[in-house]
Amino acid sequence: MDFRIGWRTLIQEPAYALTAILSLSIGLAASLLLLGFVRYSMEYDRHVPEVEQVYVVKHHFNVEPSSPLFDIAPMFLRELALKMPGVVDATSYIPARPEITPLTVRAGRNLLTVRGLIVLPGFPSLLGMRALQGDLSTALERPDRFVITDAAAVRMFGTRDALGRTITAEGHTMQVGAVVAAPPANTTIPFELLFGVNGAVVEPDIRHEMLTGEHGWMTKMLLRLQPGASLPDILARLQQAVDRAPSLNQFSPEARERLGQRKAIELTISPLRDAYFDDKIANSFIALPGDRANPRVVGGLALLAALILLLAAINYVNLTTVRVLRRQREMAMRKVLGAGVPQIVLQFLLESLLVALAATALGLLMAWLALPVFSQLVNRQLDGLFSPQNIALAFGIGALLGIVTAAYPAWIALRVHPTQVLAGRPDMESRGSMQWRRALTVMQIATAMGLASVTIAVAWQTDYAMRAAPGFDPSPLVIVDMPGHVRDADKAQRFVSALQAQPGVAGVAVSEDPVGRLDWLWTRTLKRPGGAAASMEMKMVSANFFELYGIAPAAGRLFQSSADKDNDATTMVLNAVAARELGFASAEQAVGQSVTFTGFDNAVITARIVGIAPELRFRSLHEQPAATAYALGNQGMVLSVRAAGAPAEVERAAQALWPGYFPDAIPKIYRAEDVLKAHYAEDARMAKLLAVASSIALAIAAFGTYVLSANTVQRRAREIVLRKLHGARRSDIGLLVVRETGAMILIAAAISLPIALVLIERHLSSYIDRAPIGYWTLALALLLTLSTALIAITRHTWAAMRLPAGQALRS
Repeated sequence: MDFRIGWRTLIQEPAYALTAILSLSIGLAASLLLLGFVRYSMEYDRHVPEVEQVYVVKHHFNVEPSSPLFDIAPMFLRELALKMPGVVDATSYIPARPEITPLTVRAGRNLLTVRGLIVLPGFPSLLGMRALQGDLSTALERPDRFVITDAAAVRMFGTRDALGRTITAEGHTMQVGAVVAAPPANTTIPFELLFGVNGAVVEPDIRHEMLTGEHGWMTKMLLRLQPGASLPDILARLQQAVDRAPSLNQFSPEARERLGQRKAIELTISPLRDAYFDDKIANSFIALPGDRANPRVVGGLALLAALILLLAAINYVNLTTVRVLRRQREMAMRKVLGAGVPQIVLQFLLESLLVALAATALGLLMAWLALPVFSQLVNRQLDGLFSPQNIALAFGIGALLGIVTAAYPAWIALRVHPTQVLAGRPDMESRGSMQWRRALTVMQIATAMGLASVTIAVAWQTDYAMRAAPGFDPSPLVIVDMPGHVRDADKAQRFVSALQAQPGVAGVAVSEDPVGRLDWLWTRTLKRPGGAAASMEMKMVSANFFELYGIAPAAGRLFQSSADKDNDATTMVLNAVAARELGFASAEQAVGQSVTFTGFDNAVITARIVGIAPELRFRSLHEQPAATAYALGNQGMVLSVRAAGAPAEVERAAQALWPGYFPDAIPKIYRAEDVLKAHYAEDARMAKLLAVASSIALAIAAFGTYVLSANTVQRRAREIVLRKLHGARRSDIGLLVVRETGAMILIAAAISLPIALVLIERHLSSYIDRAPIGYWTLALALLLTLSTALIAITRHTWAAMRLPAGQALRS
């Protein structure tokens, strides 16, 4: 019966019902998406059985000045770990090919890149895998077999029944020996194919090293420990093995001197369940870190979700309170007819639940429609976000919201005095209650204004960083990633020659990385004879690299195709940072000087510095330029192509030539501008996410301002009429309503803008080159909020200006 009364009451006031449900649903949709993402992040790797007992072995490489942290460890440690007390199981794995040049396979007519892993025994059992089809152990033992996930089987063969299907990889024909369930999207160990160490695609050197660990090569390593096992003891024994291994301690005297008492390779162990939030992991030659997140960012998104939900709830409370004041006669009659406190409270509770649950249903629909865009903003696969469990939790949140928001309106209704109201003297809202609701509206406006301020600053800085000059003009440059090293492959060299001969191509240079990317990062210690030594990044580039990029020297000369030969180790170019770290007083002083360093074969090489290059932005503006030395070499895997005309012509030419030279590889061709912008992909996504959150906060604040302006006109109706009778003009009445809203906005500005300024400064402090962001961002946010509020109060301001005197006095 009470549900029917509540439902009829809502139907009788469609404007109220629509406003209440819409404002709540917008807040709920945003909050549910954000909370779903937070839960998704917190459940990374939770599918692994007894994941609390699984640990990742990592190491700090202290030979490099920055001591980068890699989530890899020497391969030989697995056999040692298996013999240790407290270790139940140990396994290791590596990508089938480096992730920057992933494995390419042919399935029927389809050529696809796949995520493949080469695994040692124990990998399936440690991760709790079960074969859906076939035999796991046999598939990982035989050279001509492999394991595929059911999702990859659908992608490659169009069906999950893939047992016995074949692929061609690296010239080998291999057969599906087992099908397993695909790991969930929130895993730090993603894969589509698994190969045993004896698989045909595994190179002999890699197979030998994975089985013996003879040369100290690195691998991804997992340990399953017994409950209560001593982590310090296990770590100490593993560290001792690393310290004693000759293959891991062949460093130059300069490196040993710089290390002092520190270990060159310093192991550490951490739980797999925390791996997703280990965002300090650096790129390695073995594998990229993959999905990682800053725990503070995820916590901030959870806080943002709660804040948006709170703002939506405040709106509903304000709206319901205004409605209760209009329903005093109804409440009085119900009390006269015998309704007690439980009945009054129950009525408002059920009405609030109806609105909240309807808003939840609409919010879920909105969230479902927005999910593809939201997934792109957070760069995660969130297909499973709308699971039955999450939907049930969403309705639970909606029901709780309905119960909580019913409390204050019910309290207002209980205070209605029937005798006074039915006599024509309805209660007015108490001053304290009115001030409290104003304070809540100020909070809404302040939150929206603060978010808008931060969003404008973040977006402006991100755009500035994307447009910042990298030291050359990237617009005519096209980047082509090769499937292998150019110098070592005849096909690659012929492709370069053919590409260079195309009409729209002005030149082709070879390097390990294009400017703006750091896939092949390696360091060497350079030493001045009788002088200082410094560790720096080394980059191999072809003789025409600087000419093609149009880069002018800071001092001396840069490599020139007319004067230098590829792979000549006797000449070198430094950047200014490297020159300073080597102790040169100026760039000019470094030109013509000699430096020595140890090559890959441990031979000492002497090179003459021919010039100083400017600081090219291989890194983002979040990091200081690193000391960099350039050496001559064409063994890189990246082509930089300069267009004589339109870059699109170069892209078409490269696409057309590619199949004739690399029929079993997928071309990766893109603009140099896109390489530079990739540094700020996370910043751009964060700016877009903040923009959406700010828009929602502004919409909620507009709803709140709308409700408050309606209440203002209702509460001050008689005053407005009396002012009119005493000669007030319409503009004076409009100003009366606007003044109250303007005062709240100024109070909100005084609260939120100083906080926003601190947050903006904190964000900008992570950049070494900052956009000229001043107080104008705060002023723009204030103007935007003011404009939104003025639009929200337009209807009721106009109604106040046209309020009939007779109607107001009768009411």
